[in-house]
Amino acid sequence: MFKHNLAYELKEVLRVKEFILWLMLFPIILGTLFKVAFGSIYSSELFDTIPVAVVKTTENEVADRMMEALTEGESPMLIATYTDEESAKQLLLDGKAEGILTIGESMELTVSRTGMIPTVLQEIVSRCKLYETVIRDAIATDPASVETVIAKLSAEVNACRDVSPAADNPDVYVQYFYNLIAMVAICGNMTGLHVSTNNQANQSLLGARKNCSATPKGIYLTTGLIGSCIAQSVSMVLCVTFLRFVLRVNFGGSLLLLYLVSILSGCLGVAFGFFIGSIGKMKHEGKSAIAITVSLALCFLSGLMMGNIKGILAVKAPWVNRINPVAIISDSFYCLNMYSDYRRFFTKIIAIVIYIAVFTVLGVLFTRRKKYASI
Repeated sequence: MFKHNLAYELKEVLRVKEFILWLMLFPIILGTLFKVAFGSIYSSELFDTIPVAVVKTTENEVADRMMEALTEGESPMLIATYTDEESAKQLLLDGKAEGILTIGESMELTVSRTGMIPTVLQEIVSRCKLYETVIRDAIATDPASVETVIAKLSAEVNACRDVSPAADNPDVYVQYFYNLIAMVAICGNMTGLHVSTNNQANQSLLGARKNCSATPKGIYLTTGLIGSCIAQSVSMVLCVTFLRFVLRVNFGGSLLLLYLVSILSGCLGVAFGFFIGSIGKMKHEGKSAIAITVSLALCFLSGLMMGNIKGILAVKAPWVNRINPVAIISDSFYCLNMYSDYRRFFTKIIAIVIYIAVFTVLGVLFTRRKKYASI
């Protein structure tokens, strides 16, 4: 009987139109759009060494020492071409220099575009002006200390060193794909919602027949939840596989653990929908609208539509990120990628399992307590 009911529930899930649309087709479409929109942004922002043209009008010891520090070594930040003003402008126009550093009484910057590299150059110029102010103050107050101040400032400029990142993929835009997987997981609530409403006599004819059946209600609920979790797990595996091997999104971390957290997240979505479906006497369509609305709101707060919203909430209302199941799911992918130890990752996994247990237990309690005067 159990196997028969489980097979029936699997077929029932596949008849749910929303399952095919939201959990199969939508991730493929949105994932492809994300890849087109964000696929090359991060790589275009990377740089190793910045070519600049340098025009000297007067001697400036502070600027000279800073340029020396930034252009020396095996992997310098800058490659400087010392030339006159006209040649520097031509190098800038030809794209052979990212900016023109004019060294006079102070350092000035000329660029032809905006972006990360001009921002870095502007920071260098700002730092140089700050150092010049510090040295002038030292000359005015204690001339004997000028050499010591210059030496310390030079040491500060040379303090930069290469550090190997812990992340397998430091691309900040991969968070959108994390949130896409989390959205697919939480949208599994529609299958859990069907399990709940299909076991309530006041919600559907199928529910009325099941409540008149000799088969224990617990069997229907158990097979329904297991069948929905199986179908949702297949959906999650297909989603991750498509993103990883077709779109070639580098999620970082262990692929097996990525599949594990995806499957558990899908089960969380099923349990969430089962819980919503068990509350109140509202018709299935109304509960479905509530489930979709709540799911999209949670996805928004996790960063699917606005990438920096999670950072804003971390400052303004950190408790939202701690209780938002979609944020917990996306954070688990982030922890798997960014941290070499799995302590934070397994903390998120435990939170997901707790949510599954709580939603399932509450859903069972609310569903089994329903009594009907007549069917």
